Amino acid sequence: MKLSVIIPVYNERGTIRELLQRVRAVDAAMEKELVVVDDYSTDGTREILAEEAASPDVRLMLHPVNRGKGAAVRTGLEHATGNILLVQDADLEYDPTDYPILLQPILSGQTKAVYGSRFLGNRKDMTLSHAWGNRIITIVANLLYRTKLTDVETCYKVFTSEVKDKIHLKAPRWGFDPEITARILKNGYRIVEVPIHYAGRAHDEGKKISWRDAFVVLWTLLKYRFVD
Repeated sequence: MKLSVIIPVYNERGTIRELLQRVRAVDAAMEKELVVVDDYSTDGTREILAEEAASPDVRLMLHPVNRGKGAAVRTGLEHATGNILLVQDADLEYDPTDYPILLQPILSGQTKAVYGSRFLGNRKDMTLSHAWGNRIITIVANLLYRTKLTDVETCYKVFTSEVKDKIHLKAPRWGFDPEITARILKNGYRIVEVPIHYAGRAHDEGKKISWRDAFVVLWTLLKYRFVD
């Protein structure tokens, strides 16, 4: 068994090296590959990644222009070779020590898709507007797709290579999270949620979804409910 950790990166000079160290330190009980996709960083992140790419566990892809998180994840999925795939942000808000609990429902045969829920686990420094925005989006997803999720916008989405081969993602930017949720559910897979740790960054430190982006997310959920 092999775990492919898909890491989309954009201007994370201050955190990317530590993030890679944290991912490497986790005992996932299987081989790991770090599939890093730099989405045209301009702050020195690429130079750090060029050094990290000398390690045999890192597979580095470089976008020639900024295309968005969804496009970066798609590039990572195209190059991943693992039996299980896990999406990991590069900003240290999510804790790689949660990998064992994220992987357990898949390894036990309970499901083929797992989301790490911040609302079931221990979350710190999530703003009220961010929390309520996520809850509204998740409520809409539950109504449209007849499911009972608590955190559609979570970074931690884990699924098998079988699921990867069934979903054909298109959304380049913030539409990624609702699209992958819609496609997983429409293909008949059940998403199991597990509690995770979350430590949010301040708005000026991170790349938070805005109210304008929220409209894109809601439209994406609605669109993929009725079309492919």
